Amino acid sequence: MNDNFEGSLQQVLVHEGGWADHPKDPGGATMKGVTLITFRRHFGEDKSKDELRAITDEQLHQIYRAGYWDKCHCDELPGGVDYAVFDAAVNSGPGRGAKWLQGAVGAKQDGGIGSKTLTKVKEHNSVHIIDNICDRRLTFLRSLANWATFGKGWNRRVEGVRSSAIPMTEGRDIDHESIAPNIDYDSVKNGSSGLWVRKLQDAIKIHVDGIFGSGTEAALKAWQLENGLEPDGIAGRNTYRSLGLIK
Repeated sequence: MNDNFEGSLQQVLVHEGGWADHPKDPGGATMKGVTLITFRRHFGEDKSKDELRAITDEQLHQIYRAGYWDKCHCDELPGGVDYAVFDAAVNSGPGRGAKWLQGAVGAKQDGGIGSKTLTKVKEHNSVHIIDNICDRRLTFLRSLANWATFGKGWNRRVEGVRSSAIPMTEGRDIDHESIAPNIDYDSVKNGSSGLWVRKLQDAIKIHVDGIFGSGTEAALKAWQLENGLEPDGIAGRNTYRSLGLIK
């Protein structure tokens, strides 16, 4: 049991910022990381954008504690790992944050952190877990259609989480070179085309035409499943590392 919620929340709020209502943001109107949909779910469907903009500290704590921290059992995670999972849950949803943790420790990726996942967490080095979670986040974010709009900010956020979470692991030695991204690459998925699709097709030994269609997706999912990766059909940093395409 730890007591990192308050400190972790303050870190999250640094990244979340204040009011935003960007037309290309899929979350819609947001205040301090809380979307209008989330605000209404907690406090009533009649809540307006103006009321969201005036959200109180008490309301913020209630939403972040119940909706993310407690849902991901962060009180039962090691220091640093708790913050990395918490921020991932806030940014991409508790289920996805849980799956990234589960993938990092080799647990079943069902999106629900329970006793089996927590046992697996104890078997792994916290720095390595944090590093892996952040890598998985970046791979996912790079695959999104609006990476061009929000990618720089997302990348800064994830790397900020990485650099803040690691010192929370009780001062363990850190290999900073292995933490920093070491190459530019393109995450690819169904509908993509180009050089990195050709690299992927060649690496998984299928027909190389540079076009990511249903055949490539099926072959990639099968390869990911066989090699212990999340079979999401998206090729990013973890898949490329496993294939030896990047370090």
